[in-house]
Amino acid sequence: MQVAKWGNSLAVRLPAELVRELGLKEGDQIDLLKDDGAVTVRRQPRAEEVLERLRRFRGRLPSSERLSRNAAHER
Repeated sequence: MQVAKWGNSLAVRLPAELVRELGLKEGDQIDLLKDDGAVTVRRQPRAEEVLERLRRFRGRLPSSERLSRNAAHER
């Protein structure tokens, strides 16, 4: 891959195969992680994925972890 100038920044084009493997779409956010001289590309979850995880999580806290209204106001 070639590093190119893009405005005041540098840019790299990702190969189509990597884009497909990561399931990337235009507008997605990615993280580049450096580890022992190698770079890992990781896609950040999309808003709809985060919402779906929250929906699945709803109501799954153990009863010992839940707060009651009265306990929340105790000081």
